[in-house]
Amino acid sequence: MTKVAIAGAGGRMGRRLIEACAQYPDLNLAAAVEYTHHATIGSDASVVAGLDPSGVKIKDDMAGATRLSDVLIDFTLPNVTETNIKLCRRHNCKMVIGTTGLSDEQQSLVNEASEDIAIVFAPNMSIGVNLCFRLLEIASKVLGDSSDIEIIEAHHRNKIDAPSGTALRMGEIIADTLGRDLKECAVYGREGQTGVREDKTIGFETIRAGDIVGDHTVMFASEGERVEITHKASSRMTFASGAARAANWLAQHDKGLFDMQDVLSLRNL
Repeated sequence: MTKVAIAGAGGRMGRRLIEACAQYPDLNLAAAVEYTHHATIGSDASVVAGLDPSGVKIKDDMAGATRLSDVLIDFTLPNVTETNIKLCRRHNCKMVIGTTGLSDEQQSLVNEASEDIAIVFAPNMSIGVNLCFRLLEIASKVLGDSSDIEIIEAHHRNKIDAPSGTALRMGEIIADTLGRDLKECAVYGREGQTGVREDKTIGFETIRAGDIVGDHTVMFASEGERVEITHKASSRMTFASGAARAANWLAQHDKGLFDMQDVLSLRNL
């Protein structure tokens, strides 16, 4: 039995993570954490998630949670995840990280921590999105050098980072496949007299509106035709289910850095 801790347990994503973990017989909710003074502190975490009581109260003690647990699932904020990485490394607690918007320094912390603990780090835990990642690699090999490539993403109005971590990962996969450096070829939005589109650039367009859970489209456009690879999420459960699957999968690993391509064995396709 794998003991799981949930960061941000009282939030929308945290509640879905608790629900998703309950669907795995080998996962046991051991701890649930929120920030001090959050309205759910002291409440039964499973009841907050709409399930039967589990006896696990939501607390503001992340250090205690990582000592009690085998795996921490973290979909929070970059500065919170940074602190949690250090605690997990200290207490030998594995991690599933879905936080986006990490800085280069914070990503380096993830890499360093994976020398001691097992980590699944992915900008999107959805099974469908990760299948799209693999399809993008194939499409880039066939179409990339002869097409204009644009990535369009849409999320709810409260998302604070842009482009999304998923969109950036899509761009990285395409750029790596084509032997390009995304930092040099990415174009983030256009305005005014931009001139003719430069060859070998990868464009990003961002939409923030309403309660959109997450839409991503990659367009490969050439003269006379275009190919679009699209994923649309209608529920946060798709991400939560993937994260629970990753936590269950981590039972087989003591250390190392992995992503959902590893969890889903997509590299073998």
